[in-house]
Amino acid sequence: MAERHDPYISLRNTRFLWYVASLVAMTLGTQIQATVVAWQVYALTKDPLSLGLVGLAEALPFIAAALYAGHVADRHDRKLLSLIAIAVQLGCGVALLLLTVYGRALLARTMIPIYAVVCVSGLARSFLQPARTALGAEIVPRQTYRNAITWRSSLWQFAAVVGPAAGGMIYGFSGARLAYIVETILCAIALFLFAQIAYTRLPAVATELTIAENLTVGIRFLLTQPELLGAQLLDLFSVLFGGAPALLPIFASEILLVGPQGLGILRAAPAAGAVLISLLLVHRKLRRAGRTLFVCVAAFGLCWILFALSRWFWASLALLFISGMVDNVSVVIRSTLLTIRTPPQMLGRVSAVNQIFIGSSNEIGSFESGVAAKLLGTVRSVILGGLMTLGVVGVTAWKIPRLRDLDELD
Repeated sequence: MAERHDPYISLRNTRFLWYVASLVAMTLGTQIQATVVAWQVYALTKDPLSLGLVGLAEALPFIAAALYAGHVADRHDRKLLSLIAIAVQLGCGVALLLLTVYGRALLARTMIPIYAVVCVSGLARSFLQPARTALGAEIVPRQTYRNAITWRSSLWQFAAVVGPAAGGMIYGFSGARLAYIVETILCAIALFLFAQIAYTRLPAVATELTIAENLTVGIRFLLTQPELLGAQLLDLFSVLFGGAPALLPIFASEILLVGPQGLGILRAAPAAGAVLISLLLVHRKLRRAGRTLFVCVAAFGLCWILFALSRWFWASLALLFISGMVDNVSVVIRSTLLTIRTPPQMLGRVSAVNQIFIGSSNEIGSFESGVAAKLLGTVRSVILGGLMTLGVVGVTAWKIPRLRDLDELD
């Protein structure tokens, strides 16, 4: 009831402010890194498969460690675990900077050093995500979960707007070295801000489960929640096939002809749309959540089909903007379902399973996009992916009617 009258209630929570401030700084840094790495790798190789390999290098350790990371997040200090992971991300930024400054001859021969750094970054994110997500649920009252999630998503998306645009601009005008310096500074700021969160670890719930059983608790819990499982599967397959952000360097350089500055703007467009819709969602109660989820995912796939066909920069930008709007509605629905339906003592492990879905769809999706572009051509691969997304929406709506009929989330 409180969040209906006070849409800013979560922002009045000091601990939540430190939390989202750190999240914004970290996101700015990682988005700059993602933009610069993508352009740098493609500029050196001119091979779409190399862009897919960047996603694969991040996804494999991210997914492989996810279940164990969730177990650790539920058994150990979530703040300390998050701080360690952020520090490792900071180290990855430093490593990319050193490679750029001192490893030019090496990078002219092979991309393996960059893939290795991205791999370590993926491992750090695997531990950061469940710990940070679970801690975020601990520092706000349960009745303000949806409000906090919407603000968190909105501010994350804001950083995801500025980050790629800044990365593209800095790279285009000053090169990769300055971009990695800025990324490193932002990760250091994120580390400092997160350390300011006042947090007392809740005692771990006693359990007789073995480690192996603990690792699968999140999976077994999801199997008892058809709406939540259906939402995760819908996200997994729609983004796996329907989105092709890994191919944006090809569209920017060879189809739309807008260079690294244009790439930064293209990468920022979906997040800009997400920010706008988040500001609307935080002031309104979301009803008919299930049907809204399906409509938004279908619109997401359609946007990518039209994007692949577009040859005008501003039309392409508008389509990416709309794709970000509809995608963020589904993010808020899925995240709220996850937080509300999951017991606090299991949130780390369930969040870890959720990040497997996210990692599979985003990073493995990047690899799939690179392979498909190599085999079918860039434009045809994106069109096919969008059509498969529409098919996934139809099958999921048919097979999981409880998700389709879901109404309010609160």
